[in-house]
Amino acid sequence: MRFDVFTLFPNLVNPYLEDSILQRARLRGLIEVAVHDIRAWTEDKHHVTDEPPYGGGGGMVMKCEPVFAAVEGVLGQAPDCPVILMSPQGRVFTQSVARELAALPRIALLCGRYEGIDERIRSHLVTDQISIGDYVLTGGELPALAVIDAVSRLQPGVLGDPDGAEDDSHASGLLEYPHYTRPPEFRGWGVPAELLSGNHAAIAKWRREQALGRTLENRPDLLETAELSEADRRYLSFLRGEITEEELRAKKKRRKTPRNS
Repeated sequence: MRFDVFTLFPNLVNPYLEDSILQRARLRGLIEVAVHDIRAWTEDKHHVTDEPPYGGGGGMVMKCEPVFAAVEGVLGQAPDCPVILMSPQGRVFTQSVARELAALPRIALLCGRYEGIDERIRSHLVTDQISIGDYVLTGGELPALAVIDAVSRLQPGVLGDPDGAEDDSHASGLLEYPHYTRPPEFRGWGVPAELLSGNHAAIAKWRREQALGRTLENRPDLLETAELSEADRRYLSFLRGEITEEELRAKKKRRKTPRNS
């Protein structure tokens, strides 16, 4: 998959791409990231990319000419790939949106700066807008990196664990379960017995219940759209205090009791 990043500050983007998982993925040819300096498409000696807004007001506005020239110079007049503006006015970036973008062969990310961009860029060049949250940053570079990171992790082979992306928070609609590693005891704090048992079914059950509990405590809104089994719903009822532990166990026993033929 290829990412094209259009920015006035390429030195803010490149360092993050030159280390860790993303760098290894680039070296292996699993992803390609091209960072384009919009200033290279200016035609004046001072490389001006912004002007004061018509109608007055504070701040500066990114000009049409260099942005159109940069994007069309790289992608062509009618690009097949989406041109995504990183903007607090866009649709909120979620794991679902990351999966949507991960299915594409190429995306372009446009990083705004200053007070904003000339509206004609948004109206006639941009095909999509994405926000990483309800707050305002000084530019679109950090949001663009967040999109690249999240989407790259979904590309086959990028993560060492082929199932790693599926276990992450939000991938299944729930927050991720807790993790532990050596030593088995640290300052008197131990590791849950289920994880040391070697019983894969018990480990899977513990992890699922922990994920349900964390989601209920920290992001209960996610439970409205998560795919939940009947066992999940019973466990959530127990956590909410709607049924007792004895009732939870009794329901499990009844479920396991075979029917008479």
